[in-house]
Amino acid sequence: MYAFEATKIGSHRRLRLETLVRLRWLAVCGQTVGVLVVAYVLKYQLPLAPSFTLIALSVWLNIILLIKYPANHRLRSQHTAALLAYDCIQLGGLLYLTGGLSNPFSILLLAPISVSATTLPFRWTIGLSALVVVVATILGFFHFPLPWDPQLPVHLPQLYTFGIWVGIVCGVSFISAYTNRVAHEARQLADALSATELVLARETHITALDGLAAAAAHELGTPLATIALAGKEALSDMSDPESVRQDLELISEQATRCRAILQKLRNLNSGGNPFSELTLSDFVAEVIEPHRFFGVDIAINKKGEGPEPQIARNAGLIYGLGNFVENAVDFADQQVTIDLDWSQESISIDVCDDGPGFAPEMLGRLGEPYLTTRPKDNLVDNDPTEPGGLGLGVFIAKTLLERSGAQVDFANIDPDGHACVKIGWPRQVIEIEKSFIVPAGELR
Repeated sequence: MYAFEATKIGSHRRLRLETLVRLRWLAVCGQTVGVLVVAYVLKYQLPLAPSFTLIALSVWLNIILLIKYPANHRLRSQHTAALLAYDCIQLGGLLYLTGGLSNPFSILLLAPISVSATTLPFRWTIGLSALVVVVATILGFFHFPLPWDPQLPVHLPQLYTFGIWVGIVCGVSFISAYTNRVAHEARQLADALSATELVLARETHITALDGLAAAAAHELGTPLATIALAGKEALSDMSDPESVRQDLELISEQATRCRAILQKLRNLNSGGNPFSELTLSDFVAEVIEPHRFFGVDIAINKKGEGPEPQIARNAGLIYGLGNFVENAVDFADQQVTIDLDWSQESISIDVCDDGPGFAPEMLGRLGEPYLTTRPKDNLVDNDPTEPGGLGLGVFIAKTLLERSGAQVDFANIDPDGHACVKIGWPRQVIEIEKSFIVPAGELR
């Protein structure tokens, strides 16, 4: 499942053929209207036949693509780059026929670059940018005269044409670098959020299974003990048939009860079992239990006003807090301290260690996707969908906790380091009202 999802995430950058076709239809309409207005409204002289030939080439290209491929076909990067390169050359040809860089529409050479910078890897954008610069340079020296009123000829100075060339080159450079960077960060965030959804789905499934197993152990303990006791009594009373019969009836009755309990557990939801709500300290103790066997002491300190809050077992909370605890254990020298505090308005959990702390240059960026100091060869079983080593662990944990209404902050509590993750909630956001807690005895 995870391999499939990873493939799905990685393929979203491919541009649909329909998108490029529609953009080219828009360009064809604009070019046609422009040529017709200049020729028949403004009455300026320009080579109509070559101009409409170039426009017709784009029309035929669109028709061929629509016939050969379905509209929702996803193009490979090299195919998208080739089509955008054609658009650059076709537009360059029209500009060559209509005044070169002196034509105000020469600014449209930037359009294919913006599409490439948004959707293609940077190397293809660099190639298309170089092509546009070459086309603009050629147009600066070789072109037909700018269509104009023959009674009022216009002669633009070379310095002005050079300024237009410089503007196009600067625009290409800015769009290719800036737009590509912004689009890259947006793709990174989308991929990281997709990974968060995968982790949350997995953790929800694991938590449900864990709660079901705990509920099964709790509910089945009594009837199974009764069955075991009745079996022993039956063995010791073999000489008394009536007593044996009563014991066997009891065993049959308890087996029926076990089946009823299992049937109930099949329909058990997250809010209807005695293990779905627990105190804040019990919740934290459950989270840290798997991390107690790595040679690092984990201490829980409690302080608060009034009764300890009750919270729901939640896959997002378990994974998010567990990730920060795991990181603290990994980097601690000897001890990890978890401080629990609550008041009438808020609940907070601070996870601190005595390790080297957060790197100062990374402290302000913690929580961003793909930010890590760990080598990528630490992946679990070399599975690229695992968050470890990719810089996704902290991002996923922070995202899941913030979804629950938490505020997550990172700090070093000592000049020598000692990292601390501070997690806080408004109490009314996370606490379960006591009136909605189902006592365990009522579920029997």
